[in-house]
Amino acid sequence: MTYLSKKIAYLLTIHKWRSFLVLFSLLYCLTSSASVILIPMDAESQENHLKAYGITYWVLTKQQKVQWLLNYRGGSFLLPDGEAIRKECQIRGVSFEVLSDAKAEQILDEISSPSQNQDAVVLEKAPKIAVYSPKDNPPWDDAVTMVLTYAEIPYTTIYDEEVLGDKLALYDWLHLHHEDFTGQFGRFYGAYRAAPWYIEAKEQAETLAQELGYAKVSDEKLAVALKIRNYVVGGGFMFAMCSATDSFDIALAAENVDICEPMFDGDPSDANYQGKLNYGNTFAFSNFILERNPLRYEFSSIDMTNKRGNVPKESDYFSLMEFSAKWDPVPTMLTQNHTALVKGFMGQTTAFTRNEVKPTVMVLGENKINGEARYIHGIKGKGFFTFYGGHDPEDYQHRVGDPKTELELHPTSPGYRLILNNVLFPAARKKKQKT
Repeated sequence: MTYLSKKIAYLLTIHKWRSFLVLFSLLYCLTSSASVILIPMDAESQENHLKAYGITYWVLTKQQKVQWLLNYRGGSFLLPDGEAIRKECQIRGVSFEVLSDAKAEQILDEISSPSQNQDAVVLEKAPKIAVYSPKDNPPWDDAVTMVLTYAEIPYTTIYDEEVLGDKLALYDWLHLHHEDFTGQFGRFYGAYRAAPWYIEAKEQAETLAQELGYAKVSDEKLAVALKIRNYVVGGGFMFAMCSATDSFDIALAAENVDICEPMFDGDPSDANYQGKLNYGNTFAFSNFILERNPLRYEFSSIDMTNKRGNVPKESDYFSLMEFSAKWDPVPTMLTQNHTALVKGFMGQTTAFTRNEVKPTVMVLGENKINGEARYIHGIKGKGFFTFYGGHDPEDYQHRVGDPKTELELHPTSPGYRLILNNVLFPAARKKKQKT
């Protein structure tokens, strides 16, 4: 090879290396500038915890996956980056941080360490949500409808017609609130039997039962409870609050047993109905004693409202249990919060008597001093249920006719966060639970 040929070959080699280096540098710049969005959920960094769940749900509706960082900064969310998502966070007032891919990978590596009680759970699909409620109920009668509306998470209202018409299969998540599945009209008889609203509600319930082919409201409500039971057993997610929790289990236990006094259903209750209850039918509670006096605003011994003594509002709190994120991701998801201590709040069913909760049911939140379980979770068949005592996490003692809670004043509410944990729970990619 001549000197000139060698010189040309050398120059061509140098040119190729320079081209490769330019291309490598360009690719490196592109990858290093790639980013993700972190929505922090700790107390210090997040201005609106409740709407942060709405952002996460909204991203899922766009067929994009989200990572829920359990026990990392209050249960933060890792979202794909995009101008639309940034803008949506800004519009809704949700605090967010833009991280490089390298920083995100570093966080995920730290979370995956066996020394950290943390984990990353992939959320894949926005669950379809149904709220069980009479169509004419104002939305502020239900804490869940209020927080779903505030967080901008869509839901469908259904009632007995849809449940008995087998429409539950259309939904991934079902909420029950201040409801009476025993046919005793909320046990309001003692205080409100002469009130126009009570008389009208009773007449409406009786008319609906007859239209649906049932002689008594108690029979119709039992049929609804059985449909809901089958929905959960088949793989559904049920979340209940206030009186829907214990009245649901009481109805199941009292299948084929008349526990209603004449002012509720027009005929006498069964003799010794207490001894005929079947606790094997229930989801969460066992060995409870029914309240026989129709004048008392109480269903059974499950509820702690009248057994709490004089608990001052200022010191009424319950604590969230701590679980292993890597070994018990389900209860860990349901207890994500920026505080382990949550303000208590009253309801027709305020809390659950601890020793009447079945041993197979997980207690997620409790007040040990009072022997109260406030927040519980269990498995039924292929599905899950969560029971949360109390009526409204930011209205300590809500009464009939009270004004609604303005969630704009409580955007970081720990009590409401527990509700929204349950809303996102069905979106999680299922891991086999190890315990």
